[in-house]
Amino acid sequence: MSQSFRLPEILDIARRDGKVTVEHLAEHFGVTHQTVRRDLTELAESGRLERVHGGAMLPSSTTNIGYEDRRALNSEAKHAIAQACAAAIPESISVFLNLGTSTEAVARELLRHRDLMVATNNMNVANILAGNPNCQVIVTGGMLRRSDGGLVGNLTSQTIQQFKFDLAVIGCSAVDQDGDVLDYDVQEVGVSQTIIQRTRRTFLVADHSKFRRSAPARITSLAEIDTLFTDAPLGPTLATRCEEWNTKVVLAE
Repeated sequence: MSQSFRLPEILDIARRDGKVTVEHLAEHFGVTHQTVRRDLTELAESGRLERVHGGAMLPSSTTNIGYEDRRALNSEAKHAIAQACAAAIPESISVFLNLGTSTEAVARELLRHRDLMVATNNMNVANILAGNPNCQVIVTGGMLRRSDGGLVGNLTSQTIQQFKFDLAVIGCSAVDQDGDVLDYDVQEVGVSQTIIQRTRRTFLVADHSKFRRSAPARITSLAEIDTLFTDAPLGPTLATRCEEWNTKVVLAE
């Protein structure tokens, strides 16, 4: 069976079961795992499915995919983005890193930075940067979200309001075509908005998949972001808007 026939059937199975696996599809179509992975990659790149560990699932505008699946998703792109972002972060400043696998990747690239004060509401970021003896780590209070080690809620926002950071590095779940930066968790959105209010400059780290997704809660606009780090060129309309907003776009190699 050719790919043109397989792809619609893969989507039908995903709509029926909510998720497809490489192993099941390979057996179903009588093809190799590599062939199935290529099919799923094509469907993901066109925005019809989202890749997760071992398969793919239908994209949702109201529910984020699981943390471990997010960690594995576009890992090479996140690594490249994190390297580019970390290279733009000077030493001897205060930085806030919020929730997400992309900001965790940035934290790993900061392990050799010196004289940093890093505040975070991300327990994973704190654990990563505990390995840098030249970095002071401040963890906000808040309600622990066990699914991903995030701290959210009013207590988190109140802690952040006590500071004025030189720089914040934030992640998101989606970026809309009009430049709105979006997320799923309303409590997390409130924390992110507080972070932006309490920093002099804001970096956004978002790989190409975030521009093909949607989420219900608005954090801010790219107009309020100083630098966007991503791994693929923006669409012409959004690229023009970023120029008008003086939002710098850095494409990671």
